[in-house]
Amino acid sequence: MRELQSGRRRFMTIAAGLAAAPYVRTSRAAGTLNIGVWDHWVPGANAVFTGLCNEWAAREKVELKIDFITTQGNKLMLTIASEAQAGAGHDVLAMPTFWATGHERHLEPVDDVMATLIKQNGKVVDVVEYLGRQDGRWLAVPATPGSQIKPPCGRIDLFKKHVGLDLTKMYPAGHAPDASLADRWTWDTFATAAEKCRQAGHPFGLGLGQTTDSTDWVGALFAAYGAELVDAKGEIRVRTDAVREVLEFAKRLAHALAPDVSAWDDASNNKWLISGKGALIMNPPSAWAVAKRDAPKVAEQLWTFPSPKGPKGRVQPGLPFYWGIWKFSRNKAAAKSLLTYLSLRPQVEKLVNGSGGFDIPGFSGLRDFGIWSREGPPKGTLYNYPPRSDQIVAIAAAPAPTAIANQIYAQGTLPKMVARYAFGGESLARTLDRTESELEGMMRT
Repeated sequence: MRELQSGRRRFMTIAAGLAAAPYVRTSRAAGTLNIGVWDHWVPGANAVFTGLCNEWAAREKVELKIDFITTQGNKLMLTIASEAQAGAGHDVLAMPTFWATGHERHLEPVDDVMATLIKQNGKVVDVVEYLGRQDGRWLAVPATPGSQIKPPCGRIDLFKKHVGLDLTKMYPAGHAPDASLADRWTWDTFATAAEKCRQAGHPFGLGLGQTTDSTDWVGALFAAYGAELVDAKGEIRVRTDAVREVLEFAKRLAHALAPDVSAWDDASNNKWLISGKGALIMNPPSAWAVAKRDAPKVAEQLWTFPSPKGPKGRVQPGLPFYWGIWKFSRNKAAAKSLLTYLSLRPQVEKLVNGSGGFDIPGFSGLRDFGIWSREGPPKGTLYNYPPRSDQIVAIAAAPAPTAIANQIYAQGTLPKMVARYAFGGESLARTLDRTESELEGMMRT
């Protein structure tokens, strides 16, 4: 995904001076708190976050410093690594996907916070628990800002003309899906649609590079076929019928995609769709938001809807964000108070609204906000963005133990497999051999 605004670090001190009763009363909540949070891609989202923090700080009589840190150039990830190594820095720090599990021993457990939030907000969705809870212990609090899924976003007009499918009828806004059409929305149908759109000069824009966007959609495809490279017990499972089947399918699909997808970065799919060339990408609403600003005629034809169904279900690529509290924090009580406040329904809805519907909360009871019905044009374009009960949200490489899944994800193992087999001239046997060897190497490190 492409960031909608230039990453930059902005420091601000929010002095609390109001005498209002604190939201969470504790004798230790006052003092100073220093938090590092993700610099949101959606313009205006940071201001909403700041306003909520300001309200909390006034109630708790805390002097709060907020540091917005971009993910451009891996600055946020470098900050996480350097602070963990130094044992000093922020009290609270935002952590994408696998980063909390990678720093488990440096993080303060937040089981007490999560018990309160689960009682208020409902069950945590599976992918959020997979990445945020280890050995029965919550490592970090699911963050609303930055948490996203990457379903298809397609051109209504091009699908009608070249595929003969009305996306707004299959997945309408404000109503249940058309059962007959949705049941036929499978990966095989997806590939046929991709082939028709390519023949018409509007190929699907799905990358196959060593990038996050590429890994996410390919990971969802593998999961929909039940194809695991490493299972939950840590056993390598490359040589299974499911892996062979998904690779044969992926080879077919790859040849129906836009040219040079193996060389795409995470901005390429957005640009492809906004340019008017592409009929579909898989992404959160950031591409639609930019199209609304820069290419309104394209934006008016965009519709977000669920992923195709595979033999093991309809899998959506999910990328949760978290807030972690360092063990070296000097104000853990205030940190827990703030994260509790930011994670309750009234505040979460304001954060989601501030992101234009981009952010997807990690709790099952927080997926019904009106923003997704209201956004447009076209009105309701994001109604089907929040996943519903018939959809599985997963991250690529799950259910492998997170230490190995992290390496599979970071090294782009899944899209590299597809690219090598589809475009690199490798036989299926050679692709499996190389992947198995790579996984064995990861496990030795």
